[in-house]
Amino acid sequence: MRAVDIVIGVGWIAFWIYWLAAATTAKAGRGNWTRFAGFRIGVIVIVLLLLHVGVLKGHQADVTNPLLWGIGLAAWTLGLGLAIWARLYIGRNWGMPMTRKAEPELVTTGPYHRVRHPIYSGIILAMIGSAIALSVYWLVAAALIGGYFVYSALMEERYMAGQFPDAYPAYKQSTKMLIPFIF
Repeated sequence: MRAVDIVIGVGWIAFWIYWLAAATTAKAGRGNWTRFAGFRIGVIVIVLLLLHVGVLKGHQADVTNPLLWGIGLAAWTLGLGLAIWARLYIGRNWGMPMTRKAEPELVTTGPYHRVRHPIYSGIILAMIGSAIALSVYWLVAAALIGGYFVYSALMEERYMAGQFPDAYPAYKQSTKMLIPFIF
């Protein structure tokens, strides 16, 4: 097993352990989506582990170029760094995708100043970094989870517009959903 495989694999495991532990400090959620939070995280973790251990990847798809390992590792690091920064910044207001909080607050500074969903952006970037460094099959997971995150973002934005009818439209107008200056 290559060092880049170990670093990214152990890094993903550490990230998700941190993520689940940090979830215990979040405000209480409301609604049906909260009940399925563990299931949704479980599916994501299982897909990532299957990709990492090679059940879904063929050796011909493995990346063998050390330059790509470095580029992928850098993108992966930046992505997880952004997701963790955004999670720390939003604090107790964080929730699983589409979770509604009992006393929501609109956070528009820090990583939320340029994009409305920097946690999603960071995780997608980390998955793309994994694809660049490890295997093209990571792009399948990135596309699936990316689609889920876009859907979640749209549902969350509908909720936030209702919760903050005066502030949210202006915030939405001044930022992008996932990619600064683009989308």
